[in-house]
Amino acid sequence: QIAVLIGIAHALVIFRVVAMALFSQSTFEFLREQANTIAVIAGAVLHYITIIIMTEVNRTVALFLCDLEKPRTFSQYENNFIIKIFTFQFFTYFSSLIYIAFFLGRINGHPGNYVRVAGKWRLEECHPSGCITDLFIQMAIIMILKQTLSNVMEYLNPAIKYNLCRKLRCRKKRSVISGEEEAGAEDPCKRQWRDNYDLIEVNTFSLFDEYLEMVIQYSFTTIFVAAFPLAPLLAFINNLMEIRLDAIKMTRLYRRLVPGKANDIGIWLQVLEAIGILAVIGNGLVIAITSDFIPMQVYKYTYSPCVMENYTDVDCLTGYINHSLSIFRIQDFEPDTKPGLALTGLFCRYRDYRNADDYSYTVQFWHIFAARLAFLILFEHVALCVKLIAAWYIPDVPQSVKNVFLDRKHNHLRKELRWVVPPKV
Repeated sequence: QIAVLIGIAHALVIFRVVAMALFSQSTFEFLREQANTIAVIAGAVLHYITIIIMTEVNRTVALFLCDLEKPRTFSQYENNFIIKIFTFQFFTYFSSLIYIAFFLGRINGHPGNYVRVAGKWRLEECHPSGCITDLFIQMAIIMILKQTLSNVMEYLNPAIKYNLCRKLRCRKKRSVISGEEEAGAEDPCKRQWRDNYDLIEVNTFSLFDEYLEMVIQYSFTTIFVAAFPLAPLLAFINNLMEIRLDAIKMTRLYRRLVPGKANDIGIWLQVLEAIGILAVIGNGLVIAITSDFIPMQVYKYTYSPCVMENYTDVDCLTGYINHSLSIFRIQDFEPDTKPGLALTGLFCRYRDYRNADDYSYTVQFWHIFAARLAFLILFEHVALCVKLIAAWYIPDVPQSVKNVFLDRKHNHLRKELRWVVPPKV
């Protein structure tokens, strides 16, 4: 199943490559100029459609695998199902995002030696402003569509089902528990039971979808938050609407849930802890690899005019764009790939760190690569240490709450001891 999800991510990559090629050849000027952005938007919409389809497929496959395992207890069955469905959903949501964040524009080769799909379409490039823009567009579209269309469908499906059931429900009189026919003066309690029975039936995993939705949203707002800082705000607005919609569903559309005791949220807590660790790693990789933060800092403190020529009256990032571009000789174009333009110069510039003679990586590339690794290791260690210290310092249960429980337990034991009859001597 995971291989299928990764294959879908590859299919989305091919779709964006073909879409960008078609938009670039369009007769409309706007499509030609914005081919890259439109291809990313179209790919994001298609990704959202695959998420909707694969969610049902993932649920079916996870239930099938759990049935094959035949766990001894329902708790084990539920834990196995949660792990499987979350793993499948994680790959469904994040496979394409991981490609855009860490592989887009880095495996497509260079001018004169491009990597091509079917020997025709070369892999897509990053946005001129950087790969983080493509990641931002992809995340924004998926999150907005999920929070709007999914919430609407999440409420409309049970509402439509409930109204249809009410209209199609047989109106025949039914006998009550005592065997008498329903009359006008029906017992209010029995009427309430009957009305609750007429609502939509709930199953064992009724609350599972709510947990999974919140966990996926938490993943979106943490793992790539460095590329999409508005994600927490959108999640907060979505939660405000979600609370009201869930309240309406549970009180008016679904049957009353059977209450049950639980010490905590179960294995979901471990899933959230794993997401917290992935968030540290993911944001570290986004800052170090996807963004231009490290190349800019390396240039500022190593190759800028402030360092090389001791200038103090200029911005230390002056000349960064020119420094980040490499030279490509026009005569080295691949056959039948030379642009159909009147090129006046002998060379052109492209974004990379390569030598002009053999197109190998320059010394600046390896300096930036080493700085990326150093920053990534430092960032992850510091962030994980802060996370562990905060988790150790802030208790899961406040001491005041523990004291209240201990007092209740103490009073309960004292009351029981009062009724203990002393043994006869």
